[in-house]
Amino acid sequence: MFENNKAVMTRFYEAWNARDLDAFEEIFAPDAVDHDMQNPFAEIRGAEGARRTAEMYHAGYPDSRIEVHELISEGDLVVSRWTGKGTNDGELMGIAPTGRSVTVAGITIARIASSKISETWTCWDALGMMQQLGVAAGAQARSV
Repeated sequence: MFENNKAVMTRFYEAWNARDLDAFEEIFAPDAVDHDMQNPFAEIRGAEGARRTAEMYHAGYPDSRIEVHELISEGDLVVSRWTGKGTNDGELMGIAPTGRSVTVAGITIARIASSKISETWTCWDALGMMQQLGVAAGAQARSV
């Protein structure tokens, strides 16, 4: 079961990177829930929510790729540690293209049921992405 669950997640990242969003119908359960607080489409369940999220990031970062560093499976959960990289050559969440390249780290926990992603929780460096784009100030060290 563990290897099958890892294969589901591997297929998801491969489809994301290949822009094969039709494959999301095979990868996500129809009622899949995304708990990513940064996702403006999190309320849309299933493959359609995942598709809209992918379309948003692909539009903002046409050359983007997600590199998976680890996949850890336990029971019906798969944890992936990943890095996303891309150049902001398109609009993203109302932000005009900056032409800047970004590197963002994240961790996703996915629940797999019947060989489909049924639920996800993602934690990623959204502030770091905004800082790299130049649209958010960086933290300043306090003088002593």
